Amino acid sequence: MAKSKTKNTGSKAVSAAGKVLASSKTSASAKSAAASALTQYKANEVTGRKAASAAGKTLANPNSGKSAKSAAASALAQRPSKKK
Repeated sequence: MAKSKTKNTGSKAVSAAGKVLASSKTSASAKSAAASALTQYKANEVTGRKAASAAGKTLANPNSGKSAKSAAASALAQRPSKKK
């Protein structure tokens, strides 16, 4: 039986997420996505629906910084795919 692939947050994304959480200028959705990415560092957790939505908003926002987008992308990469 094949093992399911799990994705974990990498060290670069963890660093980016830390910067996002430490900044007072980042939006609530960026912070939510960053927190989700951080909880998945070295853990077999998946991104929840609300965190995935926040991550999507962060990626779509042209004013979001590079660190925020990196953390958001990491969170979305760990969202389970939709079953058909």
